[in-house]
Amino acid sequence: MLQYMSQRSQRSRSHAATHFLAAVGAGAILVQGSRVLLNFFGPALPYSMPEQNKFALDSPEFLQFLSLVTDGTLRRSRMTRLRNGAEFYPAILEAIGRAKHAINLEFYEFGRGAIGDRVLAALCERARAGVHVRVIVDALGSFGTPGSYFEPLRAAGGQMQWYHPLRWDTWQNANNRTHRKLLVIDGETGFIGGAGIADRWLTGQPGQPAWRDTMFCVEGEAVAGLISTFCENWLECSGEILSGEEQFRFRALPQGEQSLVVSSTPHGGATQARILFQALIKSARRVIRITTPYFLPDRSARLALAEAVQKRGVRVQILTAGPKIDHPIVRRLSRRPSRHLLRAGAEIYEYQPAMIHAKLMTVDEQWNVVGSTNFDHRSFALNDEVNLAIRDPGLAQVLDRDFAEDLASSRRVCEDMLQERSMLAPEEKLVDRVLELES
Repeated sequence: MLQYMSQRSQRSRSHAATHFLAAVGAGAILVQGSRVLLNFFGPALPYSMPEQNKFALDSPEFLQFLSLVTDGTLRRSRMTRLRNGAEFYPAILEAIGRAKHAINLEFYEFGRGAIGDRVLAALCERARAGVHVRVIVDALGSFGTPGSYFEPLRAAGGQMQWYHPLRWDTWQNANNRTHRKLLVIDGETGFIGGAGIADRWLTGQPGQPAWRDTMFCVEGEAVAGLISTFCENWLECSGEILSGEEQFRFRALPQGEQSLVVSSTPHGGATQARILFQALIKSARRVIRITTPYFLPDRSARLALAEAVQKRGVRVQILTAGPKIDHPIVRRLSRRPSRHLLRAGAEIYEYQPAMIHAKLMTVDEQWNVVGSTNFDHRSFALNDEVNLAIRDPGLAQVLDRDFAEDLASSRRVCEDMLQERSMLAPEEKLVDRVLELES
């Protein structure tokens, strides 16, 4: 009898310990999940601009102001908009194919598949022809792509580096990714924008249409800024300073419109990209149009957008991902900041036909911001990003026309659509509560 009672007591203690460990594990998962979600939001610096900019957006004074606050060098450039994979992948492949001296490529996502194979084959062909080919790929963004995939490039004489590979000795950098998408050919032609190298941008995936995105071909002096951006991460990945005459033998002509390459990397919780967006929003007089797949603005951005509508009469239009979004959690969590802006008078639209992944902003039909930055805390404070700001009314007209075309395939969001909170998971409710306190 005593033996039976002792065994029963041991089993009870064992069950209690198991329940305790399960509870601890569940709590750890909840905390870690909450930390991941909180990466999209903050905490963030206030980014206040107490003094309203009085310079006209096309004035030399405003150009100097924007250059100084973003640490971007003013350069002339010409931009060509490439809409969707059917346009930008052929342009990228053609540019790689005519390279004579150097190819520098950096992408968050480089996936195996039809388009990845074609880009890799083009890089290998140029490397065998003696072109200096260097490639940086983010280890997390391309987690499904094995290192062996790039062996043909190495065998051809090219170089490939992973950005922050996921190892036990690199865990402290795991949260900092390169989200940049850039390509520089012979120092004379560059590409920048929102897309990666994967079939989802060209043919789509089973049950999912091709993603809507925009890339840009850059020519002129601004290409030098893209080289500088690549140099930064090549040094971090390889320990090498980019050098050699093949990298710097080009002569960029000062033709085109005034522009700035704004390269940002985490430092003290702030990035130059965040300053660029805030400065342009606070300086807008007539209209702001933002396209972003994930719309999770911090408090400063929400206040700046609301103030633009209410105090200066600026029309604010925001286009973001709808039901085809690849991260549904983000769409649900965007309800709270969206409500604030709807009440202020902003217009918010959700794109319906496919996942929209473009990262664009136009201001007053003059300024354009293009590049890799999403409108969320992760892009503004945790990732390495690159953007190009250019004062070009002609390009703004093209992008605003694209925006109107996308709106025709979108659904306007109203406040009644944003009331559901019961569908949030526990960790999502925690983040939603943080947003509520920050609002």
